[in-house]
Formats: sequence, C-alpha cells, structure tokens
Amino acid sequence: MAMQQIINEHQRLVVLRLLTEAGAFALNESILQDGLNAYGLDISRDALLVQLAWLNEQGLIKTELVGKVTTATLTGRGQDVATGRAV
Repeated sequence: MAMQQIINEHQRLVVLRLLTEAGAFALNESILQDGLNAYGLDISRDALLVQLAWLNEQGLIKTELVGKVTTATLTGRGQDVATGRAV
C-alpha cells in the first residue's frame, strides 16, 4: 500500500471523527482543516475538498456550499464508520 493512500485514509477517518465530536455533526472546511492539522495530518484546502468529495460520494457525509465555504455533515453511515461499527 502506498504511503499517500495510508495518509488519505487517515485523513478521511479523522474528518469523520471530528464530525462526531461536533454538536450538530457538521463543520466547515476551515475547522476541519485546523482539526486535521492538530492531529499532524497537514492538508491543503484543495486536498481537503477532494477528501470531502470522496466521503460524500461514499455516503459518509453530505456536503453543502454555503457562500464560498463547504460544510460537511455526518450521515448515519458515516457515524458507524467513525465509531468502528462499519468499514
């Protein structure tokens, strides 16, 4: 497995876990970027948007563009993955 693939998977899992900690299970891209950086998974805004699009395609989050900022909301399936109940 390539190192970049491992990093991508960790970034996606941390995004899901950050969303489980959010009050309404929703955060904007800026807060998610700061959260990933806090976990040592430094990521550019463009790369984060790619990860959010992937998670959205998998049905783990719903994304919404609010003005110029993308907001991510955790789905039930995403919560199951974040907590280890589903893969």
